[in-house]
Amino acid sequence: MAKITQVSPLAPKNGFPNLPVVRGVRFSTVAAGVKYQDRTDVMLCSLVPGTTIAGTFTRSSTRAAPVLDCQAKINGDGTGAAAFLVNSGNSNAFTGKLGVASVQAVTSAASEVLGIDADRIFMASTGVIGEPLEHDRIIAKLDTLRDTLSDQGIEAAARAIMTTDTYPKGAGKTFEIGGQTVTIAGFAKGSGMIAPDMATMLIYLFTDAKISRDLLQQYTSEMCDATFNQITVDSDTSTSDTLLVAATGTSAVDIDAAGTADKTVFAEALHDVMLDLAHQVVKDGEGATKFVSVNVTNAATKDDARKVAMAIANSPLVKTAIAGEDPNWGRIVMAVGKSGAQADRDKLTIRFGDILVAENGWVSPSYREEDGAQYMKNEEVTISVDIGLGTMNTTVWTCDLTHGYISINADYRS
Repeated sequence: MAKITQVSPLAPKNGFPNLPVVRGVRFSTVAAGVKYQDRTDVMLCSLVPGTTIAGTFTRSSTRAAPVLDCQAKINGDGTGAAAFLVNSGNSNAFTGKLGVASVQAVTSAASEVLGIDADRIFMASTGVIGEPLEHDRIIAKLDTLRDTLSDQGIEAAARAIMTTDTYPKGAGKTFEIGGQTVTIAGFAKGSGMIAPDMATMLIYLFTDAKISRDLLQQYTSEMCDATFNQITVDSDTSTSDTLLVAATGTSAVDIDAAGTADKTVFAEALHDVMLDLAHQVVKDGEGATKFVSVNVTNAATKDDARKVAMAIANSPLVKTAIAGEDPNWGRIVMAVGKSGAQADRDKLTIRFGDILVAENGWVSPSYREEDGAQYMKNEEVTISVDIGLGTMNTTVWTCDLTHGYISINADYRS
């Protein structure tokens, strides 16, 4: 496990936010010794009967056993109580039949202890790949988890699922629909092995709105594509990505029955909470010191815009230049050229923030190297590339690549 000694310099200055309580959701945590002694490493979330659940998952071909189990359950028609059960320290990935047996053992035991149908218990695991999960350690703590559930435990839950994260990540929003208050709140873990599809992330979101599973799934998929699938730390896609959204229906607001404008309000609020968490994941990227926005505009196609943005965001040469506060715009040109997207050298325009760097196939006459170097000292950096061949735009978020990333990942299993 990485030897984390300090909080990321990009961490929220005020710590974990004071999130609104979502009625119908309770949390508890324990130290089960999954990998380390005396470390909180298991989180239970209990959800009231009638809760609808939607989710998105990694599309890795080596998905972990808990991911496969959640995918098999997510389209179920169950309406009883539900639970999320998560451990850190061991991902239960690439563990073969033993991994499947571990998931079945834990969810079956949790079903008995909690009085919840096993098909409504969604398990996730995060941590080291390829080591059998000591699931008996989790099962031994289920009574304690059940007896300590509280609607005030969301921060502790966020901390319990951390691996190389240097701080817990939470976000929430309270808004009105039809004069009634609606709440969305949630938390995430993720720091490295972050790339679209989704990333090495676990994300849990909760709302008290009433909404059908199909509509909730539609919004969840759409907003995930616009947020978590638009971030990258190191271009590596995890075996364990899981995003679950639970709607308890404990408020007076029925999203399915709402008008188009109110549906949009709900969808945009869900987007805002997801985007907040996605940005926090990037800011806590392993060894990160810079938060980087990559804007690509006027590409010939949406796919081309994304290819260019990802080529820039994932380039080790671009990311190390940013880490060194070097305004090496030639590396941006390189990344555009290698992306596979349609591009014309003489139509490209490149900016660092508001600084015009290059245009018409050459460095801008107004550009001064010292201006670029000064800009790169900022903690938040924006790189903008106008392709000049169409009307399609996109934004991707990433971070720099530092010696800290190497140190963390060289020590990960020690």
